[in-house]
Amino acid sequence: MTSSCFDGLELLETPVLIVNSESVLEYVNPACENLLALSRRELLRHKLHELFQPPEALMQALVTALQHGASYIEHDLELTATHAGQPLHFTLTVTPVDGKPHLALLELRPLDQQLKIVNEERRLLQHQANRELIRNLAHEIKNPLGGIRGAAQLLEHELDDRPELREYTEVIKEEALRLQSLVDRMLAPHRRHVVSEVNIHEVLERVRSIALAEYPQGLTILRDYDVSLPALHADKEQLIQVVLNLVKNAIQAMKGMGAITLRTRVAAQVTLARKRHALALKLQIIDNGPGIPDDIREHLFYPLVTGRAEGTGLGLTLAQAFVHQHGGSIEFDSRPGLTCFTVMLPFTQEQGRVNAPGG
Repeated sequence: MTSSCFDGLELLETPVLIVNSESVLEYVNPACENLLALSRRELLRHKLHELFQPPEALMQALVTALQHGASYIEHDLELTATHAGQPLHFTLTVTPVDGKPHLALLELRPLDQQLKIVNEERRLLQHQANRELIRNLAHEIKNPLGGIRGAAQLLEHELDDRPELREYTEVIKEEALRLQSLVDRMLAPHRRHVVSEVNIHEVLERVRSIALAEYPQGLTILRDYDVSLPALHADKEQLIQVVLNLVKNAIQAMKGMGAITLRTRVAAQVTLARKRHALALKLQIIDNGPGIPDDIREHLFYPLVTGRAEGTGLGLTLAQAFVHQHGGSIEFDSRPGLTCFTVMLPFTQEQGRVNAPGG
């Protein structure tokens, strides 16, 4: 049976599989490929019970539906994809295919899907409020900074006969310059896009080189690239800043000692910022550090929120701002020993294929 028979299932956001009575897969839709982190070609080589753990409830649902010739529903089923991720809760619906009594359609609807949509809309609204707050705050801080530096320079000229006091004016000037740099970073998301075709792997290699140069010992950065990815139509400098902020955040959490994995994959039929995209980049920055503290998880992307005393709390806020400007999303999953930030960015239809360097 060809996949063209199931064209109507291709655009569904819900993962769908069609299997026969021997649990052999006949079809999977793109949402199922994303869920199981395997291509359709690879998935069709497996049997159903090989893809999920534990498989018993899933197999029993299949047998029951086929034996009775009627739909079977399991409202809260916990499953773990064998090749990806952590346990998820699904509503499982198994329905015999009309005219094909030996085939069944399995629909795996994540229970948190609706909650995820609501949370994304809430984050978008919060991001807009944060952006306006940052812009107003930055302008209010920026105006007096020039005056402070100018006054410090004038005072310095008056202290020619008191060299022991000049160090204090140096501190004033240096701190004013540091504040100026901070303000510029706060205003950075509001500059215009400089858009071009971008090879995401060139971005990752650039960031990898910067990070390894700064932390030459104790840090390992692994590559896990899909070398067939299309080019992105994006602002290259902003993407470098996004990845650099996420990588530096991971390094600082690990105190410069640990492993980071840079992973790229393609995701099909993805909804980002309320728009449906046929293809999207799935970029993951994974570290084996201590994890994100529970008390800041809910507010991690808010400005000036940080788990480090010396941090400014702007790195993730800026990363989120740049990703949203590209019509994408950024999420994280964290526990002790494993933190994963996932950035999703849409591809455009006309983009060609590029290769990854150093993969």
